[in-house]
Amino acid sequence: MGIAREVFGETLPVAERYAAFLADAGVERGLIGPREADRLWERHLINCAVVAEAIPADAQVVDIGSGAGLPGVVLAIVRPDLRITLLEPLLRRTTFLDECVEMLDLRNVEVRRARAEDVTKEFSVDVATARAVAPLERLAKWALPLLRPGGELLALKGERAAAELDEAEPVLQRFGVRETELLQVGRGMVDPPTTLVRVVAGRPADRSAAAGRRQSAPRRAGRSRKRSS
Repeated sequence: MGIAREVFGETLPVAERYAAFLADAGVERGLIGPREADRLWERHLINCAVVAEAIPADAQVVDIGSGAGLPGVVLAIVRPDLRITLLEPLLRRTTFLDECVEMLDLRNVEVRRARAEDVTKEFSVDVATARAVAPLERLAKWALPLLRPGGELLALKGERAAAELDEAEPVLQRFGVRETELLQVGRGMVDPPTTLVRVVAGRPADRSAAAGRRQSAPRRAGRSRKRSS
């Protein structure tokens, strides 16, 4: 809890209420596995909260496939400056999320029952987040149309992050993304640190042009790869 205090600061009481709700209703309704209840803080809450390091101030965020609110609800707690839409297609999950938002009085959050691919014309956000939703090659197809030019997809990934980035290369090329990168956040707070795949969206014109030509593979720089817009 010492690390939780460091991460959440004055919002820790709100995070504690959320953790209690996850351990109770979240488990009862099948949104969190029974074995996860005893490790909610290190495996879920802190793991998600440190993603805030990679999000700019006052950003508009859409959390794709929000499920039980990971990472969307956690980010809304730790970063009240963010405006967050929790995007989730399943009714039982949006019901849970609505209850979370009301109970925690999260005034910076909207819950939307929809699939990402059905609302592409309604969003032009700064950041899209996702955790345990789909492989990157599928996730990119859903997320990139929701981003403004220069907006970022931040996908929480595990040991296969680099492999997923390689596998998604053809899709990312078709969308004309500006840059891709592997990031680790939360060093010294979570072990191992949280791994993010960061994908920067290109301009709409870049995407349509990219669909009609084969682009050369971007150059690696450490664990990042960049392509010019």
